[in-house]
Amino acid sequence: MVILNRGQRSGVKKPFRLEEIWRIRTRLEIENNLMQLALLNLAIDSKLRASDLLPLKVSDISSQDRIFNRVKHIQQKTDIEVQFEITSRTQQSLIKWIWLASLSASDFVFPSPRLKQQSISYSYYRYIVRKWASDLGLDSNLYGTHSMRRTKANLVYAKTKNIRAVQLLLGHTKVDNTIRYLGVELEDALLLSESTDC
Repeated sequence: MVILNRGQRSGVKKPFRLEEIWRIRTRLEIENNLMQLALLNLAIDSKLRASDLLPLKVSDISSQDRIFNRVKHIQQKTDIEVQFEITSRTQQSLIKWIWLASLSASDFVFPSPRLKQQSISYSYYRYIVRKWASDLGLDSNLYGTHSMRRTKANLVYAKTKNIRAVQLLLGHTKVDNTIRYLGVELEDALLLSESTDC
């Protein structure tokens, strides 16, 4: 269902496709925008909601100048623990960002540029994601912070068709939620059936 909200569409936000992620990364690297590059990479790897991603502290993802390969995190919305990987690409971008911003272990990974002792706001994060979409020539109304949560989950599903794996990665309690979340419906079922020869 799509609801009009002050001229903007709201509802389920689209995930980015792999080639779109690479285009965003390339642009951020050319611009040397280390904060947004680290944000993009960690948002994709973690698959966390904004309410879980933005409050992360440096100590949550690293120790003694070393970024963890895996992190356990209890989701605020569901109180369910999830684990996520931090790929080497993301580790490198985080190390560069943390060093550039002179962040300490107790600092937010993405501190507010204006307000001391606070992370960037949800609205600023949403603005950044929508700008990435707009810079690609996409309809920015179709993208938001949840696009980042959905991106890797959709890529994992597209590659493996393993609903249970995606369910675990997202921390969903019911597989039905994951099916709806991914939009796995009749079309996918028919394609799978057509490709199965008996």
